[in-house]
Amino acid sequence: MVVTKKTVLITGCSDGGMGAALALAFHNANYHVYATARNPKKMEGLASAGIETLTLDVLSDSSIAECVAKVPKLDILVNNAGHQFLMPVVDVNIAEAKKLYDLNVWAHIAVIQAFLPRLMESKGIIVNQTSVGASVTLPFQAVYNSSKAALAMLSNSLRLEIECFGVRVVDLRTGVVKTNLIKNLQDSNTTTLPKGSIYEPARDAVEKSLRQEGFEGGGLPAQQWAAAVVQDLSKKTPPAVIWRGEQSLLSRIVAMLPVLSWVDGLLKQATGMDKVEQILKK
Repeated sequence: MVVTKKTVLITGCSDGGMGAALALAFHNANYHVYATARNPKKMEGLASAGIETLTLDVLSDSSIAECVAKVPKLDILVNNAGHQFLMPVVDVNIAEAKKLYDLNVWAHIAVIQAFLPRLMESKGIIVNQTSVGASVTLPFQAVYNSSKAALAMLSNSLRLEIECFGVRVVDLRTGVVKTNLIKNLQDSNTTTLPKGSIYEPARDAVEKSLRQEGFEGGGLPAQQWAAAVVQDLSKKTPPAVIWRGEQSLLSRIVAMLPVLSWVDGLLKQATGMDKVEQILKK
């Protein structure tokens, strides 16, 4: 098949997520979209909308190679696949944390390396989905946010390294978006403190925070967020960092502030850490 439209490949496009929202927004903007996921059955909604879906397990070198062979040209690569992980640093299971880094960091580098020849041909764009959490300190989110911070730094370095080849790199700092992310987290059985945790007296409060209870249904509607992102990326010169999503502006401001007690207080209040501290001090 000869593709004449501008093309975009997006990882992590299971229905109900940010990748699926981006796929629909690019499709509506007249791009040829390659929506990918490890399980193609989870992209039936996109397929029914006329979007081309491909199997891609970003943790598998052979799967990546097979996907590259099916994409003759590429203008934009969006590294969106990822997973959330919340746990106090002192209670982190190191093996599970390494798996998160494999998915949230190293898998993106592997995909970039594989598709780079296509992007060099088109003078295209690499978009790495990070998070406002890459630059804002939030209790219990250190592993997840540090993986996004690592990807942000890698993106910045990569931007300078391959600019001479005509390829742009964009760091997509996403705020709160209304998707199935929290539901997936709550269904993952990873929000329970281990036995012997120093937070045992405040277990209920901590686990409520790990489950992000009270935040379900919050955030900017996914299609509104995705349409704005596509508009940004369709500019002749896209910005190196795109801040989109609920609380993204506030996060950008907070990230520029020095470490201040009142800022820490706001962040603790936002995550429920203030209630945990009250319990532990009794």
